Amino acid sequence: MRASFKLQAIRFALVVIALIAFLSPIAWTLLASVGFQPDNNTSPPSWKGSLTFENFADVGIAEPSFWAELATSAASAVCASALTVCASLPAAYGLARSRFHGHRLLSQGFLVLATLPAMAYVIPLSDLIRRLHLVDTFVGLVLTESAVTAPLAIYVLQGAIRQLAPEWEEAAWLEGAALWRILIRIVLPVAAPAAAATALILFVLDWNLLIVPLVLTSGELKTLPVAMSDFFTFERELEWPTAAAALTISLAPVVVLVAVFHGVLDQFATGIGSHD
Repeated sequence: MRASFKLQAIRFALVVIALIAFLSPIAWTLLASVGFQPDNNTSPPSWKGSLTFENFADVGIAEPSFWAELATSAASAVCASALTVCASLPAAYGLARSRFHGHRLLSQGFLVLATLPAMAYVIPLSDLIRRLHLVDTFVGLVLTESAVTAPLAIYVLQGAIRQLAPEWEEAAWLEGAALWRILIRIVLPVAAPAAAATALILFVLDWNLLIVPLVLTSGELKTLPVAMSDFFTFERELEWPTAAAALTISLAPVVVLVAVFHGVLDQFATGIGSHD
């Protein structure tokens, strides 16, 4: 009993240390956004300033199109995550129900593709988008974001589908049901929690995607991460409080989504850990 208590205490301490390490930069950003900044001229260092929300109003002055870029990021992330899940579900179903030689290797291949840096997709996607005349268009942005995250969606969804009992699907096949009917009426209702969790994760990834929209757009269409990078260029004087306020605004939608749908995210972990 005593050893178990010590083990739990050590685990709790490690969790607290990890939370402090990860949340300290966010806490610094939040404090800077409301007017508090560290004063390194005192010993020990202290905080200076007073509570103010003027920095949030200054965001629109420093980046006049900030709110349009926020709307672009939200719309593109929603559309890209929805498109990715819809396109990945049939592929995931086929991969989960196939038992050909090497199907595990193919499944692991999607995991490898999902772990590749986004820059690996930039060259082929850049050439394709230019050929289709979709540079600096919302459609082009959604398609590129969807292409980058599709391997991860396929890998996770096929793990979730593999957990489902195939008896109802086999019965539908015997009755002559088409593939799309099986997917919509049998597979999708049961796999909906995992699909929703995957869509949420994809939204977060698309929301934070920087390299792909930065390279594949010429400036007429901007997402929020690209706009945030403008705060740290040499062409403009960096004002930390304003940049911190902009960063706080950019974090808000993700925090709200995770807080509201935190229970759904368990399905994402279940899907990843279900491979045999």
